[in-house]
Amino acid sequence: MRVIVGITGASGSIYAVSLLRELLSRGVEVYGVCSRTGKEVMRVECGVGMSDFPLVNWFEPDDMFALIASGSFFTDAMAIAPCSMNTLSCVAFGISNNLLQRAAAVMLKESRKLIIVPRETPLSIIQLDAMLKLAKAGATILPATPGFYKQPKSIQDLVNFITERIIKQMNF
Repeated sequence: MRVIVGITGASGSIYAVSLLRELLSRGVEVYGVCSRTGKEVMRVECGVGMSDFPLVNWFEPDDMFALIASGSFFTDAMAIAPCSMNTLSCVAFGISNNLLQRAAAVMLKESRKLIIVPRETPLSIIQLDAMLKLAKAGATILPATPGFYKQPKSIQDLVNFITERIIKQMNF
């Protein structure tokens, strides 16, 4: 299994950290791209950086020649977690200003699994329209809204709920 994880500057880096750990524990080949702001937010919110995940094949956000920028490089799925409204809107409207956005565009054009994990509230009609465009284009919109029916005991339990949902959407 080959998966791309995109990380943006939206709050909620804990979802990215949990997803990376779970994918790596399952032996998944992970390719990562983290926006500049995403790197800062991950450091502030979680106290970790890209170097804490040496098994991830990392690409810089401005590397438009990276493998994941091309549809000829096969990947099974991509998750953007957390996904900022800026990135969500760019992908929805076909804007590829950086590698993260380009990789998402490739997933859509190749009809591959793209999972968007927005972490924003409240949502404006503009953001909802962008989500609808992405859903119509084949993306899965998976808001970071954990369920409470499992009676979580910790924040990590809430995060794991979302991580499990993302992985289930990847079909493995």
